[in-house]
Parts: sequence; C-alpha cells; structure tokens
Amino acid sequence: MAPFRFHVFVCDQQKPEGVPCCAARGSGQVLEALRREVAERGLEGQVQVTACGSLGLCEHGPNLVVYPEGIWYSGVTPADVSEIVRSHFQEGTPVERLACADPAALRAEILDNREKMLAARRAREAAGVLPDELNERIRAFQESRAVLTALELDLFTAVGDGAGAVEVAAKLPADPRSTEMLLNALASLRLLVKREGVFHNSPGTARYFTAGSRDNARPALLHAAHLWHRWSTLTDCVRAGTAVARDEIAGGGQDWTEAFIAAMHRNASERAPLVVRAVGPENVRRMLDVGGGSGAYSIAFAQANSALRADILDLATVEPIARRHIEKAGVAARVKVRAGDLRSDRLGDGYDLVFVSAICHMLSPGENLDLLRRCREALQPGGRIVIQDFVLEADKTAPRFAALFALNMLVGTRGGSSYSESEYAAWLGEAGFREVRHTRLPGITGLMIGWWL
Repeated sequence: MAPFRFHVFVCDQQKPEGVPCCAARGSGQVLEALRREVAERGLEGQVQVTACGSLGLCEHGPNLVVYPEGIWYSGVTPADVSEIVRSHFQEGTPVERLACADPAALRAEILDNREKMLAARRAREAAGVLPDELNERIRAFQESRAVLTALELDLFTAVGDGAGAVEVAAKLPADPRSTEMLLNALASLRLLVKREGVFHNSPGTARYFTAGSRDNARPALLHAAHLWHRWSTLTDCVRAGTAVARDEIAGGGQDWTEAFIAAMHRNASERAPLVVRAVGPENVRRMLDVGGGSGAYSIAFAQANSALRADILDLATVEPIARRHIEKAGVAARVKVRAGDLRSDRLGDGYDLVFVSAICHMLSPGENLDLLRRCREALQPGGRIVIQDFVLEADKTAPRFAALFALNMLVGTRGGSSYSESEYAAWLGEAGFREVRHTRLPGITGLMIGWWL
C-alpha cells in the first residue's frame, strides 16, 4: 500500500549552459509553486513532492510525473500548478492539455535522448574534455564573489520591492553600467527576478539579505566577504607554512570584529541548545566561557539553569558586543564579561565548567596544550572542561567541512588548524584531565569532554 495518495516527481536537473534541461526552463519555480499549493490546500498528508534528475524529455520541460497512475506532464509553468493540484489531486481528473497522451512516443523519445546523452559522454571522454563537475568546482568562486559583492554593497536592500539598475546604482552608490551587469548575473543565479527591466528580490534574498528583515543574515555574512581576501593568499600560505596576511581577530579592525562576532553569534545561537542538552547544565554553579564572543553559549546555559553564573573571557574589542547580547537576553545579573587574553592570562579558579568553543582551531598544538593546562587550573576538583570544535577523523580527510576549515586557519592564523579526536585526547590527558570522551553532535562540530578528578 502506497504511503501517499499521489507521489509527484519533478525534474530539476541542472545541465551545462546551452543544453536543454528543466532547470533552465524554470523547474525550480514549478517545484516551489507545487509545494506551496499542496500545503495551502491541506494536501501534504496525501501528496508527496520530490525533486529528481532527468526524466528524459529535456526539450519539453519542465517535466513532472505523477504516480501511482504514471501521468507525465510536460511544459508545466507555475501558472499551471493550481489547476493540476485542484483537478488531478483533489478531483481525480488529470489535466489533459499538459499530459503526454502517447506512451509509445514518450518511451521512444526518452530512449533516444538517453542514447544521445551517452554518445555525447563517450565523445567527451575520448577527447579528454574536463568533466563538468570539475570545471564547475574550479569556477565556483565566480558565483560566490558576485554574491559577496552584492552583500558588501547592500545591493539586495537597494533593490527593495523592485528597482531598475539606474535606481539601484544611485542608492549604493555605484556605476550604473557595472551595477546592471551585477544585477543581471544575480538574476541568472535566481537570487533576483527581472521583469521588464525591473529587478525584484527572490523570497530568499528578501528574507535573509535585506535590512529590516527579521532574519537578515547580512551582518554575519560579511565575515565571509572578509575571508575572501585571506583565501586569495592560500598559495603563498602553503609555501610559507603560515598566514602571510595580517592575522587574528585582534588585528582585523572593528568592522572585521563586528562581522566576525555576528557570524559566530548566528552559528552559536543555532547550536547552543544542542550543546546545553549534551553537556547538562543542572549541576553547574560557576561556568567560565573562554573566548566566549557574543556570549551565546553562556546565555543559553544561564537560561537553562537559573542558579548558574557565567564569566566570559574575551578581548576588549569584543566585550561591548557581548554585553549588548547579554543585556538583550535579560541575564546581565548572572553573566559577566571581562577582557583578557586567552593565550596567556590566568583564567581564574573555582569553576565547575570551563567551556572552550571555536577556540582550539585558532591555536597551534603547543598553544592548545598550554591553554588546557590553564583551564584545568581554573577548575575545582570534579569539574569538567568541554571543548566544542571541528573534530577530524583519524586520517583528517573527513568531515569535509573540517578539512577545508583547516585551510581557513592556515590563511588566517599563525599556527591554527582543525584537529583530530586523538590529538584533543592527547592534549587533555597531558594537561591532567581524565575520563576523556568525544560526544558527537548533529552538524559540523562535536564535543571533547574531560574531568579533573
């Protein structure tokens, strides 16, 4: 028995420029409209919508097929979706004007297209043509740079509810010709929609990239724009073995600091509930948050335990940013911030929990061992240290994000990297911690936990 009354497969196959495909003909908009219409009509329990690869009718897309009947629709537009949902899914009558009526012709065309595709693939392989996936990976920086420039210029806010290139250029301000080129490129990436010379934000850019939106991520994403400049030095860094540009948060200037902490706060706010649940705040009376940044984790621990008091240690330039977040959260009476240098300062004493999040990857192995020794000195007997960071597998090739992040530390720090579970365990053991364990979390980071017994 099928779990859904209807199962709809919508082709959203991406193919190289100039090659017919459903994605180039607007399948993404059809998919979005279909999911929205199904939800609005209360049919989510009856209709399952799935994006899929090529259905073999590339010249007639966007294509979709509806099971269990096996009805094939071609040339579907977003304007057709409401009729399909109402007539086919609610009333049981397929939309004949869009349906493929000749199964034999349908099968013949699909098989013919498949043979053409295989023949083209064999010819490319014989000629030694660079595979599309490798070529796309090499050139991926172009799309990234276009979006980062738009964020730096606050272009999506300038587009607002709709604007022409000259109007957007005047708001930025920027050159009209080059602004139109950038706007057109962003429209090709589906980040903007262009209608009769007027550009409009997509639902995603309006929500995440515009000033005034509740979910505006631009302040945090500007950190990625700053990273662009460091990553451009990667070749020289590999030769030198360390960062060749100005490194560390202390040397980046206040704009860099604000963007960096905004990015860290956004990540930390999302992961804090997972961490608090995994660590358990119940028996923690005093907590030290080393390099606590915006204070997102200390805030989360304090909210989970009304008796907990937390101290955040971070640079003087970060201190006012943390205070803003703490006051907004309403825990200023129990979460305090003090300026200090985690690389050298004494960290205090009498803590039940020392929390070190997203710090160890900035430091060299020797600096991490020194930090963990000072963390142990700050704990009372029976206390715990909890390190949250990227934890590499033994061969250091996975997780992929952590392996790439090691390069981020190469271009941005004197001796930082991503480290493996065995490296963390060795440092913790040498620093005096016992019962060391690795706690895996959903997502890209994990916890290394040790006790001072």
